[in-house]
Amino acid sequence: MGTGERNQEAHVPEGTTGATNAAAAAPRAAASAPRTLAEALRSRPDESLAALLRTRPDLLSPVPGDLTQLATRAGTRASVVRALERLDSFALQTAQVLAVAPDPAPYDAVRGLLAGDDGDPEAEAALPGALATLREQALVWGGDDRLRLVRTARELLAPSPTHPSPTGLGPTVAEATAGMSPGRVQEILQAAGLPATHDPVSAVAALTSLFTDRARMAELLDSAPSEALTVLDRLVWGPPYGEVSADPPPPVRWLRDHGLLLPASARTLVLPREVALHLRAGRAHRTTEPVPPAVAPLREYRPQVVDATAAGQAFMALTTVEDLLAEWNEGGPAVLRAGGLSVRDLKRTATALDASEPVAAFWLELAYAAGLLASDGEADERYAPTPEYDDWLELPPAERWARLAVAWLAATRTAGLVGEQDAKGRTLSALGPDLDRSPAPEVRHRVLALLTTLPDATSPDPASLLARLRWERPARSGPDDLRSRLAGWTLSEAELLGVTGRGSLTTHGRALLAPASGPVEREALGLLAAKALAPHLPEPVDHVLLQADLTAVAPGPLRRPLAAMLGVLADIESKGGATVYRFTAGSVRRALDAGQTASDLQAFLTDHSRTPVPQPLSYLIDDVARRHGHLRVGAASAYVRCDDEAMLGEILADKRSQPLRLRRLAPTVLATTAEPAALLDGLRSMGYAPAAEGAEGDVLITRADSRRTPRRAAPVPVPDGPPLPDETLLDAAVRAIRAGDTAATVVHKSPEAARTDGSLPRTSAAETLATVQAAAMTGSALWIGYVNAEGTASQRVIAPVRVEGGFVTAYDQTADEVRTYPLHRITGVAELADDPA
Repeated sequence: MGTGERNQEAHVPEGTTGATNAAAAAPRAAASAPRTLAEALRSRPDESLAALLRTRPDLLSPVPGDLTQLATRAGTRASVVRALERLDSFALQTAQVLAVAPDPAPYDAVRGLLAGDDGDPEAEAALPGALATLREQALVWGGDDRLRLVRTARELLAPSPTHPSPTGLGPTVAEATAGMSPGRVQEILQAAGLPATHDPVSAVAALTSLFTDRARMAELLDSAPSEALTVLDRLVWGPPYGEVSADPPPPVRWLRDHGLLLPASARTLVLPREVALHLRAGRAHRTTEPVPPAVAPLREYRPQVVDATAAGQAFMALTTVEDLLAEWNEGGPAVLRAGGLSVRDLKRTATALDASEPVAAFWLELAYAAGLLASDGEADERYAPTPEYDDWLELPPAERWARLAVAWLAATRTAGLVGEQDAKGRTLSALGPDLDRSPAPEVRHRVLALLTTLPDATSPDPASLLARLRWERPARSGPDDLRSRLAGWTLSEAELLGVTGRGSLTTHGRALLAPASGPVEREALGLLAAKALAPHLPEPVDHVLLQADLTAVAPGPLRRPLAAMLGVLADIESKGGATVYRFTAGSVRRALDAGQTASDLQAFLTDHSRTPVPQPLSYLIDDVARRHGHLRVGAASAYVRCDDEAMLGEILADKRSQPLRLRRLAPTVLATTAEPAALLDGLRSMGYAPAAEGAEGDVLITRADSRRTPRRAAPVPVPDGPPLPDETLLDAAVRAIRAGDTAATVVHKSPEAARTDGSLPRTSAAETLATVQAAAMTGSALWIGYVNAEGTASQRVIAPVRVEGGFVTAYDQTADEVRTYPLHRITGVAELADDPA
């Protein structure tokens, strides 16, 4: 497209404004049609301009200087493509019809192409709303008597040999015969039974008139061979192009001779648009979709059952995340060189969580999105819990769940992609790069919002829900159909997280769906959801049941201090309605390593058990404690110190100690080149219970949760285009555009004040000072050219208040505030015919 065409496009009129006229079912002719799109935008109220900027926020980056710039930007390819992608099916079908309709098109022609000759009450009723949507987004302009589609949208949607129309229609007769010889056009007229004309233009008009006349076209087709009609049936709904040989068969030759098929190239024929529309009974689309498909209910439950089921799943989600991060308390798996978790480590994590690998990937990504998990940034980089994890553990269970749910809703990272391959054939790994999909938050919110359209405690039919999503964004439902996949993942993830129960949206899930424009609002919604969830969560218990087989049964969720201590003293053996812990020599030693004594452990179990402490458990604690710390390990690289010389001799004689390369330094000291940690592990594997020793000879106390990453922010979601502007920004942007438009369109006292291109001429310093002083005395407004300190030039309308010290203080109508300007930066000045204020 040339520059002139672009400029013309930027000044095409729009006749009606906003969605407030959507209910107008009859066409309306513009009383005084604006000559340009900028003039049409200028006639809009501020609310309509704000609605345009709200639905197309890319137009605000940066804020246009005036309405002409806004109109030009609204016609750029990137902006139009984004706007078309956000249209629903019927609005998009209406735009597609305008792309194949005459330009400009009257309302009745558009209605006929959508409803057909037989009429379609639903399409006719929905058309005013679709046109209002297109007008509001500045994709369509002009009154109902002259509807025009933005030129860029027409180029994207109109049919061409390389870009077929979504309607399946081909070129018009005029377009298809543009390169045809006048003699060939006259031959077609004669074959069709039409009189010859004196020029190709009238010949094309006569042929078009024939193809658009229903009665005459019916007579012509009645005379066609039946095989020719079969050929037309193959092309009528598209694609309209067909290849032929140098000597086509008789049916094709008959169609070609009568102009029902026109040559598109030496070996290709095309079905003209007018012929196709006659065969389709006037319809541009085989099927129109004026009404969104309803989300069908699948099954209805009692609300109490739904909330209780979801609460149980929410508690399981908390337990799973805690188990995951407890597993990595002392340092998790290594980070791959390319980022992310290896396939082997993902399998191990899935086994530890007793879940499938896709589900384990979801929990990993959820903890990462909530800021509870990150890489430690060390040279040997590993994953570990963050300090925020410790803060999260201190929150009440409902608030901990809300943190997870809010992070899930806003996250663009998509766990469902784990294990798939990217465009370069590389496998996408959990916690790795390239998992962000910017539409994910919008799809999650929309899926949950559609669940609110069903009766309470009713699960949806997934197929109908996906059909509704495809209707709402058909342009984004391509071969990959990412939105449908995101919707499927949303349904399963919401169930795992407890946002839904048995497929139905819960009470606390509904609390998450109110509009939120930032982290503060989302956090507030999370607290509302937590308040709704809290009554349904099981109450933590403060006791366990000790059994003689060295196990303890927790009859419910344990309170935080009890669960933390029991997690150190015992190993979790099974989960379910009740958690079973098993005491072993290793788990007791772990508690002793953490600084507990045998008496502390005995007292702890006595205080928190509803059953007496079994004798085998008491013996186990005493036996491990008696041997614990009898050996001391330090750094020599490492050494073993023990007052019992016989025990050290026993260690040296044991063949299992050979890999440790121990040697006796003194009767009570052994030394090795192995690291202290390796020496500790080696001696423990031999059945001993050594304790680590510090530089002062005291026993080192280790914490089970000592490995933490530095404080790290949660990953920032990748936005799906420009952020939605708030009302304050919209109001300021509309005022700035209006003010800039005033400066650009204001009338000047002398016609020579403005150049032919609309810019100001340069004035001397003396002329500038004299004009500004006179305006300050008379209170009139001026049009000035101004260059700021960064060298950016602009034009402004100001009302000078005072002039002193080389500066002019004036009310700047462009910025809607009082400003001070250095006179030497004013490049030109002109008086206005009337004060625009």
